[in-house]
Amino acid sequence: MTFESWKEGVPSETRDDPLWGMRVYRLSLFASDVSWRDAGTLRDEERTQSLADQLYRAVGSIGSNVAEGYSRGTGQDRARFYEYALGSARESRDWYFKGRFVLGEDAAQHRLSFMTEIIRLLLAIIPQQRGGEIREPDLPYDASDEQVEDLLENVPLAS
Repeated sequence: MTFESWKEGVPSETRDDPLWGMRVYRLSLFASDVSWRDAGTLRDEERTQSLADQLYRAVGSIGSNVAEGYSRGTGQDRARFYEYALGSARESRDWYFKGRFVLGEDAAQHRLSFMTEIIRLLLAIIPQQRGGEIREPDLPYDASDEQVEDLLENVPLAS
C-alpha cells in the first residue's frame, strides 16, 4: 500500500472537508490505517496483545485530536488539541519502538520515522496557533521532501 493508492479509497465526505487540507491530518489517517494491520500482527503474539490495543488507540487519537482542534474557534483552543495529538504521536512512536521485535526492524523503523514526521508537523503548527513558541530543544526534526515521500511510497508490512 502506498499513500497515493490509500487516498483513492478515502470517502469523498472526508476528502471534501476543509480539514483534509491539513497534511498532518491526512498523514494521521493513513497512519491509523497502517497501524490497524500492525495492531493485528501484535495481537497475534501473546506477549504484545495489550501493546496492540495501546498502539491502535494512540495512533487513532492523533487524527481525532487534530480534527477536534481544527474545529475550535480560537488559536489557543486549537493549539491545546494539537498538543494532545503531539502527545499521542509521541506515545505511538514509543509503542512502535516496544513492538519492534514482533513487527520486524524494517516495519518498526518505518513507523518510527513516520511518527517523527507527524511530530515534526505538529511542532510547526502548535506555535502558529498558540501565537508563541513551543518548549522544545533544537532536535533533528527536519526531514527532506524526499525522505518524507519515501515514507509514503515504501510502507513495509509487519512481519
